[in-house]
Amino acid sequence: MNVRSQISMVFHLDKCIGCHTCSVACKNVWTDRKGTDYMWWNNVETKPGTGFPTRWEDQEKYKGGWEKKHDYIQLRCTDKKRIVPNIFHNPHMPSMDDYYEPWTYDYQHLFTAPEGPDQPTAMPISKVTGEHIDIEAGPNWDDDLGGSPIYAENDPNLDGLSDEQRQQMFAIERLVMFYFPRICNHCLNPACVASCPSGALYKRGEDGIVLVDQKKCRAWRSCVSACPYKKTYFNWFTGKSEKCILCFPRIETGQAPACFHSCVGRIRYLGVLLYDADRIEEVANLPDEELIEGHRSLVLDPRQPDVIAAAQRNGIHDSVIESAQDSPVYKFVKDWRIALPPHIEYRTMPMLYYVPPMSPVMSVRTEKTLDNISDNLFHDIEQARVPMKFLASLFGGGHEAKVVYALKKQMAVRWYRRALTVGDVTQDVADQMLREADCTLEEAEAIYRLTSLCTFEERFVIPPAHREEAIEMMEDPHENRESVGFGFLSGPRRGL
Repeated sequence: MNVRSQISMVFHLDKCIGCHTCSVACKNVWTDRKGTDYMWWNNVETKPGTGFPTRWEDQEKYKGGWEKKHDYIQLRCTDKKRIVPNIFHNPHMPSMDDYYEPWTYDYQHLFTAPEGPDQPTAMPISKVTGEHIDIEAGPNWDDDLGGSPIYAENDPNLDGLSDEQRQQMFAIERLVMFYFPRICNHCLNPACVASCPSGALYKRGEDGIVLVDQKKCRAWRSCVSACPYKKTYFNWFTGKSEKCILCFPRIETGQAPACFHSCVGRIRYLGVLLYDADRIEEVANLPDEELIEGHRSLVLDPRQPDVIAAAQRNGIHDSVIESAQDSPVYKFVKDWRIALPPHIEYRTMPMLYYVPPMSPVMSVRTEKTLDNISDNLFHDIEQARVPMKFLASLFGGGHEAKVVYALKKQMAVRWYRRALTVGDVTQDVADQMLREADCTLEEAEAIYRLTSLCTFEERFVIPPAHREEAIEMMEDPHENRESVGFGFLSGPRRGL
């Protein structure tokens, strides 16, 4: 058993209000430089929708992630061998049109425009060419367009639905949407790391954060093609790849990442998990229907004596083990089993999990009124507007049972709290709902506490970084106190 520690995340989609505060916080901190204009390390998408970049989930087009070939897995589009003969040909990489052409406005024209009968306007100007452009796309161009025939109807997750289901989903009575915030998943089996010929991408041993060494990067851009979530970007100004760094300078000082700290809906949770690195290859090779349970089985119980002993043998600090024992992510993923990885079928073993969202009950139009199908206070999961097959494509690897389990447990907690606080539901009915959802009273209280009344310290259990010990192995830490953080003593040169 090779025990490692991994900073992991949970996003509770039932609480996301789509305010984009997380995106703006990340943009202001990390990607406000030249060449990063189009990068959004954190973005919030509307589902159903095509996302950013456009149709990033369509792996028939982008061929990202891993695929199972016979008894082993291999990268779908590229690897260190295949990149050399295709150095000038990478048809699976997103183009500028798949993202958007970044722009600003000619604000100076507001002051320099000659006198005239009309109010002068600031025209959009491309940040790439410096010329006037007609804006046709943006990072959240499909924001709130849940029923759009351009965006929502082209969501790749709808491919598994029947024609009747698709038509029903876009009927006026069933229009629905939810928000889907995304950052780099900092996967256990990252395709971007495996694809890089120069070894510039690496996974930190102490916390599992995936980073890009800017001095080693040679602009092969195979990482952009290989990442199925399209969370690695190319800086066209410096000629280097960049990606979400999970605000590791903040984590090293005990602070939550900027997008987590600024989250208005308090949907984000961060903690450390212990996992068995020896089983990654075994789990990544499992059949699709076994991937979610296999992925869960990688996460070890930090309270078991044998796990603690193995972690200590691997040099994991006692304070990190204690943080793992208090991790909110462990509760969502292992104890309650209501958090699921996105698109587990890509086999990257993502360490960002999502609690699937509840959706409104279906309605029936009767002349000029809309009537709910369900007569109960809360509808059955199968009567929700979002088909289970859609959510299963996004979070269940195509299998509905895992999503239904997570949603039923959330629903049971709602019934239980309603019985306690309002009283229009009897306790007997609430207890029956909890039993059917495989949820105890203690578990229901814990879920309610962590999702509704949690404090900052309960949402973010950040382990001490002990960077002084890592540096001490090679250099005197007192001479290198200023060497932490993101950046360079001298700026990177193109082609360095």
